[in-house]
Amino acid sequence: MQTISFDIDADGIATLTIDVPGQSMNVIGPDFIADLDAAISRIGSEDAIVGAVIASGKDSGFMAGMDLKYFGSMLAAAGGERPSAAAIFDKVFVLNQLFRRLETCGKPVACAIEGTCVGGGFELALACHHRVVGDSAGTQLGLPEILIGLFPGGGGSQRLPRIMGVQSSLMYMLQGKLFRPAEAAMLKVVDEVVPQGGALDRAKAWVKANPTAATQPWDVKGFKFPGGAGGFNPAFVQTMAGALPMTLKQAQRNMNAPVALLSAVYEGALLPFDRAIRVESKYFAKIAADPQAGNMIRSLFVNKNAAERGARRPKDQPRAPTAKLAMLGAGMMGAGIATVAAQAGIRVVLFDRDIAYAQKGKAHVEAVLNKRLGKGMTPQKMEATLALVTPTADYADLAGADFVIEAVFEDVAVKAEVTKQVEAILGADTIFGSNTSTLPITKLAGAWSKPDNFIGIHFFSPVEKMPLVEIILGERTGPAAIAKALDFVSQIRKTPIVVNDSRGFYTSRCFATYVQEGVEMVAEGINPALIENAGRQLGMPVGPLAVGDEVSIELGHKIMVAARKELGDAYVPQRSDDVMTQMVELGRLGRKSAKGWYDYPDGGKKALWPGLNDLFPRADDQPDVEAVKERLLYRQLIECARCFAEGVLETPEDGDIGAIFGWGFAPYTGGPFSHMDTIGAAQVVAVLDRLTERHGDRFAPTAQLRDMAASNGTFYRPAPSRAAA
Repeated sequence: MQTISFDIDADGIATLTIDVPGQSMNVIGPDFIADLDAAISRIGSEDAIVGAVIASGKDSGFMAGMDLKYFGSMLAAAGGERPSAAAIFDKVFVLNQLFRRLETCGKPVACAIEGTCVGGGFELALACHHRVVGDSAGTQLGLPEILIGLFPGGGGSQRLPRIMGVQSSLMYMLQGKLFRPAEAAMLKVVDEVVPQGGALDRAKAWVKANPTAATQPWDVKGFKFPGGAGGFNPAFVQTMAGALPMTLKQAQRNMNAPVALLSAVYEGALLPFDRAIRVESKYFAKIAADPQAGNMIRSLFVNKNAAERGARRPKDQPRAPTAKLAMLGAGMMGAGIATVAAQAGIRVVLFDRDIAYAQKGKAHVEAVLNKRLGKGMTPQKMEATLALVTPTADYADLAGADFVIEAVFEDVAVKAEVTKQVEAILGADTIFGSNTSTLPITKLAGAWSKPDNFIGIHFFSPVEKMPLVEIILGERTGPAAIAKALDFVSQIRKTPIVVNDSRGFYTSRCFATYVQEGVEMVAEGINPALIENAGRQLGMPVGPLAVGDEVSIELGHKIMVAARKELGDAYVPQRSDDVMTQMVELGRLGRKSAKGWYDYPDGGKKALWPGLNDLFPRADDQPDVEAVKERLLYRQLIECARCFAEGVLETPEDGDIGAIFGWGFAPYTGGPFSHMDTIGAAQVVAVLDRLTERHGDRFAPTAQLRDMAASNGTFYRPAPSRAAA
């Protein structure tokens, strides 16, 4: 066997130790499936074996889910055409059959779980007759497949409801929520929690003491679901009747997997178990056959993990972790960066022009850590983390820092002055990172005497929660700066993308179009409530006006004014410019001023400002919601395509990751480039041409998109050479 070692002890207990070669975490692939199949045959056929224990040989944990390369091969077919759902069913049902063979092999099988046990690994555990978990802070169990566009396809959607009840299991599976050991034991998902490192011995002891415990509860005549199930059970009917509309509302009818999961659970609960797992595989195959799951897996898992492992890091550069960070600016952004750096064990000098501001920044760090007390943060750990942050207003205290991040006022002259002051202390060989969100890095780098050591490192607010960091390369940024920035992002456990310099870079530039298009429609007299609802139905976290309030109408106005000044005659004015100017003149600056597109009454619920109807009279002819959604979507798509055509983006992977994790672009699409590939370039161009004719050149397709449409090209496969936008 290549992935499982099989040992039998003096008591006749077989220990199956999983250690998939070449993988940091055990995953399910063809070799593992073949090895487990052979192991089950031995357990069931050899009289000397009284039972078995399944454990992991890796320190990283028990097991994750399916090897996604293997999963991708299931979806491949000759000629590049996607196989039918029926063909996929035959492939995916193999795992369900395998786990069913395990639990019906006639011998007791226990599972010894140490560390992470999720997805298909957890489904393997559920197929065992007894589950023992070693208790540690890093141990997580559960079925998170819904988060990447799938749902449990190895019997999990059938076993979990039979163990913990339909309602409770749906709450976990629909959210992809994971269990901690104590929680899992309380819900009967695991049978025993023992001190870390003791799971294997305890599992063996159970097998030895229970040589006849080889039948699952659902295979015992008269079995009933915890809490009940069936068409005549009021609780079950009420749960399922409520779950569907709640799920559709939450997912805005955009996600396929949650509905398929509900169908599999509902139908499976009415059937014998062997029929139920066939139903699960039927719905799983249907989901797998749709491009949505493949797009989500690629962007949310494969590409994200590759980015975090350093896919864009220069290979010839030595590791350059940050030991001491000079954090310039102690506002919300600077204090947030200081927080995540200190949590990563990095010493931080938190600098501001006034010591009171610097101390206020450290107070922010303390407040964030306070909220984590009891959630993995102890008072001792909090004290040690806080001790890493030194507030100061003296440039001399920056001495010895090996990395600089600047997050001062968004003004070229202000940033230049700070940059020069820091170089006088640290020298130009130190890597300098600017957290600007819109100002060109090449221009800012002019204040650092070695521009090759200057780089953009754009964080998102709130830093503690937002997962993305956008690394921006100026015209002369060198490989040492790229490596340093990416190593820092790795230290603070965030996801990086790497883009080239331009005004607004990638994320700010493309995100702004979502807000701007919403404002354009307000100016046209389209009902603001319709605009906001369309944005949410599109799959965005909130409507364009709501997010405009959050980031500040005033900030958007300042960026517009600065761009107009910088670009001069090259600037293309939009109707939204005048609208934002009107709002700023009225003092409606956004949420920070408690009034913007929305009103924010003290202690009350925000509501769209009624004055919008007077300021921008309602048009008699209102579009339908699909037309509004189309405009909001395609305005973002074309700006992303322009960034790719202009070379701001070098890979579609960065584009998709940046969109989803940077500004919340509809995750079910897999990102704008995956979505355009799925729609097809010809259809994208046709829609953009129609929108251009009606609404203006901001929707005009790029030459590259037209070339792709003519040649049936795609972003994720060899496509035509880049052309001018």
